[in-house]
This record gives sequence, structure tokens and C-alpha cells, in this order.
Amino acid sequence: MGSEHLIYPLFIHEAEADEAIASMPGQSRLGPDGVMATVERAVTLGIGAVVLFPAIEEKLKTPRGEECSNPEGLVPRTIAAIKEAHPDLTVVTDVALDPYSSDGHDGIVSPDGLILNDETVEVLCEQALCHAHAGADIIAPSDMMDGRIGAIRDALDEAYFSEVSLMAYTAKYASSFYGPFRDALDSAPKSGDKKTYQMDPANAREAIRELELDEQEGADIVMVKPAGPYLDVIRRVREHTTLPVAAYQVSGEYAMMKAAFERGWLDERAVVMESLLGIRRAGADVILTYFALDVARWLRAG
Repeated sequence: MGSEHLIYPLFIHEAEADEAIASMPGQSRLGPDGVMATVERAVTLGIGAVVLFPAIEEKLKTPRGEECSNPEGLVPRTIAAIKEAHPDLTVVTDVALDPYSSDGHDGIVSPDGLILNDETVEVLCEQALCHAHAGADIIAPSDMMDGRIGAIRDALDEAYFSEVSLMAYTAKYASSFYGPFRDALDSAPKSGDKKTYQMDPANAREAIRELELDEQEGADIVMVKPAGPYLDVIRRVREHTTLPVAAYQVSGEYAMMKAAFERGWLDERAVVMESLLGIRRAGADVILTYFALDVARWLRAG
């Protein structure tokens, strides 16, 4: 495994100063200077891609998440700054409404509490186009709405962004391992949960059906999330596709390991490397991990 197999997630916010995330030791919401300094370190260490996750100010959140497609918003400004400084770095962007929604859901919520799939997909297409205009290389829809990969692919192609790739969150489970991430972005649902659109953790077969749909709709990369508890799903997906397979070692996995390392219960380098080796062995071509900088540094040190 090398640094080229890693994608580093970055939490970004509007404030100038970086802000430590209590439930994710070593991770911060990054201001503009912090973003650029972190990206510089990643590039120096040979990491070829970063993915952006925004913490949006509460005053900008609305039921339809209009801020997600603001061309002057936090994400497009950050994309442009990174690409100007590091044009060869691959910039991946998250497409979903939960950071922008006053309801905290990935989709638009109806008055009776239902997620409006088709209306949400329309907004997601606008968000994807906003990111493409800013210079994003890969759009990664994490919302799990039906048909969004095909709709976004069509929207990008019609706007002459055929070179922008799609990394589909193909098998994103309604997991209990996302808590620290939602703390980082303040994006937890205000009511209800995400089980109506994220996948049942007991269902492995559905991953293959979702894979077939994403392939048909034009995905370039397919993802399994979380990674560690779903190694069997990564293997199933790997065996059923020739597309690159990504896996996301999520915030809960990171937080648990960090807690053990801080107490001296486990050896950090050995356990992190073994955990990522297991994900690679299961079939992942690339891994989204908060340990990316550490791993790249260890690999360089030998």
C-alpha cells in the first residue's frame, strides 16, 4: 500500500482560525490558512487526493439547502484556492444537503417528514455543477437518493464537464459509526434518522443491486462506507465490478482507535497500517482515511 491509495478528508469552515474536533483527536475544522497548510503537507507526502466536507454556518442553513450551490460559498472558494496552488492535486467534493439543511438530512424533507427524492436530486445536480465550475475533479454524491448518479452525470455532460468523474457512495450503510463526523459538521438530523435512504447494516445483497444501478448510471468509482465493519461488502463489490472500489474508514473507526492509542492500549502505527491493509486486502483500490497524513509519513520514513 502506498500514499497513492489514500484520500485525505478535510473539514473546512468559514472562521479564520482552525478549531479542534473533540471527538476526533488530531482533526480540526480548518480555516483558509489551515486548509492550505494541510494540503501542502499532503502534497509533500505524496498524497494525490483530498475530499472536502464543509461546516456551514447555521444562519445559512435552509430547508432546501440553497447555499449548497452558491458559487461564492465555502466549498467553491476552497476548491479554487487549492487548485490554484496545486493544480495536479485531485480535489474530491461531497455532494449532499445535510451540511446545508436546517433539517440535517441529506435530502429535502416534506411537511409530513418524508424525504423528497426527485426534488432533492434536482438540487444535488445544481450543487455538483457549482463544484465543477469551481474546478473539482471528482464529485462524490453521499446522499443515497435514487437516480442521482445518472442525473448528475447528465447534468455534468450537458454543461461540458464530461472530464469530471463521479465517485458514488454505492453502499453507504445507516451506521452507528458516523457520530464524530456529524459532530464535526453539526449535521445530525434534527428529527428522525437516515434509515429510509441509507442501507440496512444487515443487508449485504442490496450492495450489489446498488452497484449495478450506479454502473448503469455512469459512476466512475464505487464506494463502500464504513470500511472496517463492512469488509465482506467491499469484497462482494470488488468481485462484481471492474470499476475502482473506494472504502471510507469513517470517523467512528478513527475515534475508537485514537482512544486506544491515547491510553497506550494499542500501538498506533502497527494497528493503523494493519487496519488499512485489511481494507486493501478486502478489495479497496483507494481508502478515505483520517490517518492519511500519518500513514504517508510512516511510509516515507520506511
